[in-house]
Amino acid sequence: MTSERRLALGALSPLDRWTLAYVALATVAVGLSFEGESIEGWGWLAVAHLLLVGLVLLAPRARAAGGLGRFLGDWYPMLLLAALYGEIGVLTLDAGFQNDLAIQRLEASLFRSQVSYRWIREMPVPWLSAVLHTCYLAYYAILYAAPVGLWFSGRRDAARQTILTVMVTFYLCYFVFLFFPVAGPRYAFDLANNAATEVGPARLAQWLLDHGDSWGAAFPSSHVAASVVATGMALRYWRPLGIALLLPTIGLMLAVVYGQFHYGVDALSGLVLAGIMLAVVQRLRPAEAPARATDAVVGVLDPGV
Repeated sequence: MTSERRLALGALSPLDRWTLAYVALATVAVGLSFEGESIEGWGWLAVAHLLLVGLVLLAPRARAAGGLGRFLGDWYPMLLLAALYGEIGVLTLDAGFQNDLAIQRLEASLFRSQVSYRWIREMPVPWLSAVLHTCYLAYYAILYAAPVGLWFSGRRDAARQTILTVMVTFYLCYFVFLFFPVAGPRYAFDLANNAATEVGPARLAQWLLDHGDSWGAAFPSSHVAASVVATGMALRYWRPLGIALLLPTIGLMLAVVYGQFHYGVDALSGLVLAGIMLAVVQRLRPAEAPARATDAVVGVLDPGV
């Protein structure tokens, strides 16, 4: 390996390395699809993976260029979230409901019922549905508000750590989705039809999912895990921002079950994952030193550094 290539690899950030690791796992998932009926259009997925690898390898140069390049080099995985999530549905579409039964049994064991099926049917309260579905629709606002708020308030290192921690959370969820796909209660059960489902936010949420949901991405809930991590990081580094995000995040945690988008077990496992991620960050560096936050997370999230 030449010194120039060593320098290029050494310039990769922890976020770059986690992204490369995820691309490698997603490529394995594409390869495993050939054991059965291969994925239609798999060649386009392979090309997309190669392009993403190229983007990752260019990221250090972009960051070194400063300005817009620095911004794109720090933010590119979050800008590609919709595409990364969409790929999950393509890769897991042929999985059927093979893992839902196990999750439903766990749901019954923990909650003594299928809470995601029963809740909206036994409590069809329009105002409650409107509030919770509005929180659900605020998912991307919550997700991006934390790093954006930190970034444009001058807390750049804290924003970078937030992006890293949120993206690692996503990659861990996506890893489970790829190799243990769960369709979720929205597909496993008939949808509810009552006063709670007729309110505007509920109808909009269902329309968006009809046009942009990914099959097999239910367990653990990345909605819960990523939004709780984003809010927790905001609370850590800019408390007013975190407090502003806290109630919508709590509402989202309830909404994913009330709206029959996730099993209760999905939401609970997402919350547990978020707690682990936030505990790791808290243990690595006290919150009083946000200027060195990115260095703090490297030790656990990137052991090779």
